[in-house]
Amino acid sequence: MSGASVAGPALAYWLCRHGYRPTVVEVAPALRDGGFAVDFRGAAHLTVLERMGILDEIRRHSTGGGSAMSFIDERGHQLAALPPEFTGGDLEILRSDLSRILYHHSLAVAADGHPAPEYLFDDTLTSLTPAPDGVHATFARTPSRTFDLVIGADGLHSTVRRLAFGPEQDFVSRLGYYVAAWDLPESAGDLAAQPVGYSEPGRIATVGRTPRRSTDPGYTGEAFCVFASDEELPHGRRDLPAHKEAIARAYEGAGWRTPELIDTLWAADELYFDSISRVDVPCWSTGRIALLGDAAYGATLGGMGTGSAIIGAYILAAELAASPDDHSAAFTRYERRLRPYVTQCQEGGRGTGAFLAPTTQEAIDARNAALNDPTARAAMLQQGHDLSTAITLDDPLPAQRPLHLTGTAIDLA
Repeated sequence: MSGASVAGPALAYWLCRHGYRPTVVEVAPALRDGGFAVDFRGAAHLTVLERMGILDEIRRHSTGGGSAMSFIDERGHQLAALPPEFTGGDLEILRSDLSRILYHHSLAVAADGHPAPEYLFDDTLTSLTPAPDGVHATFARTPSRTFDLVIGADGLHSTVRRLAFGPEQDFVSRLGYYVAAWDLPESAGDLAAQPVGYSEPGRIATVGRTPRRSTDPGYTGEAFCVFASDEELPHGRRDLPAHKEAIARAYEGAGWRTPELIDTLWAADELYFDSISRVDVPCWSTGRIALLGDAAYGATLGGMGTGSAIIGAYILAAELAASPDDHSAAFTRYERRLRPYVTQCQEGGRGTGAFLAPTTQEAIDARNAALNDPTARAAMLQQGHDLSTAITLDDPLPAQRPLHLTGTAIDLA
């Protein structure tokens, strides 16, 4: 399995519970720190977290819920308010905290007599070749190995999907917007004292603070920007200067305190920058290789990707355990059960860019009017709730379920 963020460790946990011995490959040298908040919405998300035994721990590390954000004009006057339920769901947590909880929880299953996952950090897959009884994998650092199965849980820009299914452009569609986020330096002062978003046609700049991070040394808040672009911009992880230049160009001439905000960008050591995109893979498996989470059904923003990954890991592991000698049948049932649900969730993310950064002033005014209308606001929240609950989960894993010891690893890439 490739990817040790959310989907990978979640799947590793369930596979170990079912008696498999998974290997998780992660390109980063260690678990990633920092990052921004993710949320869970609805009974299905919370039920899987409870069945994993981590719901209470996530609550202890929650951000306390999303923050209400004001949409403001150039002088800082409020035009509309985004309620905290829009941004924080039922339960919000920093992605780094969630990743750490899932990682340690996956390792802790060994204390109950289950196999423990193996984690290979600072490595990546370089090739995948079908073998008579598995998949032969080569790595950038680790000696090559053969696995029974390979699961790509490595995100929107999945290496496994590229190696086994084809080039990224065949499966990832840009939706006309880019998103950027970075921590503000101490020199930003009171810039993020209040959570606000300033909109102009085709772009929004927001600032705010996460209470959970208030004790982090030097933390003064974070910036989050969304802007429209028909041009395909460079977003490779290592091209930080090009990312900063692209963002700065997108906000040239913007009002409010946006120039002050963009000035903080140049000192940022870490930056999240990517297109708002959607992943559509006609079939999530090929031979002994399958995809999970954003690699299979990602939507950059608003698509409930974190909750969908958690549910997907639960279902995929259960289906593999139900057919330990027939991975093809397990992959087929996994996709049949999950695809209708995640497709609906993806549709929820299709309009996120246009909602945050409408391309005309008329559309900005209409968004603000809707947020100021209690009936329209309630309808939007209800729609999100309906999407998050549109799946039925099987009964929980029995406490004494027989183990399916494979004797080899499942590479969760």
